[in-house]
Amino acid sequence: MHIVVLPGDGIGPEITAATSGVLRAASERFQLNLRLEEHAVGHASLKLSGTTVRPELLDSVRAADGLILGPTATFDFKDEAHGEINPSRHFRKNLDLYANIRPARTYAGRPGRLGDFDLVVVRENTEGFYADRNMEQGNGEMLVTSDVVISLRRITRLCCERIAHAACRLAMKRRKHLTIVHKANVLKIGDGMFLDICRAAANAYPGLAVDDVLVDAMMAHMVRSPDRFDVIVATNMFGDILSDLTAELSGSLGLGGSLNVGDRYAMAQAAHGSAPDIAGQDVANPVSLILSTALLLAWHGERNNAVRYEEAARAIEAAVAKALGAGRATRDVGGRLGTIAAAAAIAEILQAE
Repeated sequence: MHIVVLPGDGIGPEITAATSGVLRAASERFQLNLRLEEHAVGHASLKLSGTTVRPELLDSVRAADGLILGPTATFDFKDEAHGEINPSRHFRKNLDLYANIRPARTYAGRPGRLGDFDLVVVRENTEGFYADRNMEQGNGEMLVTSDVVISLRRITRLCCERIAHAACRLAMKRRKHLTIVHKANVLKIGDGMFLDICRAAANAYPGLAVDDVLVDAMMAHMVRSPDRFDVIVATNMFGDILSDLTAELSGSLGLGGSLNVGDRYAMAQAAHGSAPDIAGQDVANPVSLILSTALLLAWHGERNNAVRYEEAARAIEAAVAKALGAGRATRDVGGRLGTIAAAAAIAEILQAE
């Protein structure tokens, strides 16, 4: 398996190096023959090449079997005309990575803030309120006067249908329960269409239990009884906010894996940002990116009917759980290890099993 690795900014290079060590351990144990091809992106690329994402990099990613993108300083990149391209948006849009899969679960020995749970948020990734991805050209936000801003949201039948089916397929592999999160009582046309399409899609999956919850009520339900949910599907912004909440409720945003998936490509990406305030201190939690790469291996294995990649993904997840349960983790989740040592502990458990 050939993977392009883009370390990114801030803590990105640290957690990416840590994750690469776990991948090498998995590759050795399961004979994955992983080949990691690293390129600069973000501020490092801007300094070297005058752009945060070199044009030829997209071709390299398309030729590979998967992509790992470390956290990047997204907020810093404002002017594409001067090479300041948002790497995350660039790959999500150009690879049509329409589904953001965000699992959240608690771990033995590291209880969640509100009891045990195991769920997945499936977030639409290519349209919605986010102005940087809902227009063919230009931006979905308009400055009408110096005091008036209008933000446009795009909701399409195609995008609703494919995220709905992605969520249904995942739910059928788990506990066969799908929850649709929306705001159709106010956003009657856009969210109304999203809700109707998700309900219609679910009809094609016998045995799938379906309910729907208003997004504001969902926040209350989530902090009251997260264990009642299995697979949750939502539009872009609602899914983004909800998935950060569920990850934090599991113990830390640093425990949330994230995979961006399309019909042909997939990108593993940590659920958190680049955290420049702690960069270079060996304190960043690498687990989010490690779990994200496990999701990437599982995706590749399922897509190519290669069971050993799915077995490797499960083994990485099990090693993470064992390390967390034993307190062999970074300080933000109750451990005492640094970034590299925490990843090394996971790799050691992985090889010892």
